[in-house]
Amino acid sequence: MLQTSRYIAPVTNRKRVRIGAALSFLAICLGAFGAHGLGELLKANNTTDIWETAVFYHFIHAVILFILPQLNSMNSKAWMSLLTGIVVFSGSLYVLALSQIKILGAITPIGGLAFLIGWGILFFHKAE
Repeated sequence: MLQTSRYIAPVTNRKRVRIGAALSFLAICLGAFGAHGLGELLKANNTTDIWETAVFYHFIHAVILFILPQLNSMNSKAWMSLLTGIVVFSGSLYVLALSQIKILGAITPIGGLAFLIGWGILFFHKAE
């Protein structure tokens, strides 16, 4: 019988760098897909600006997620908060741009708050 452990391995800095790289790659793909593959749909929905905003914030914060783990004084809470911001802020905007489900606009500020919390943590974090 297989035994499963309740222990969840911590996310290492190496994994964080890889996640940041993967999210940066994804941001570039979504930007290109929005411009070329989804261009007509986004124009028809009048949501091109929403898609571009999602990609912009996604990409900026993905690059930060890539850089932070390489610093000697990386803060895990800030990193996780910025990751949450990408998923909630940009994710809700991507879905809103494609589906036009307006209620998603109410979720987006939660992701924006996660971005602000992450940047606030970095601002007040004491470097070692």
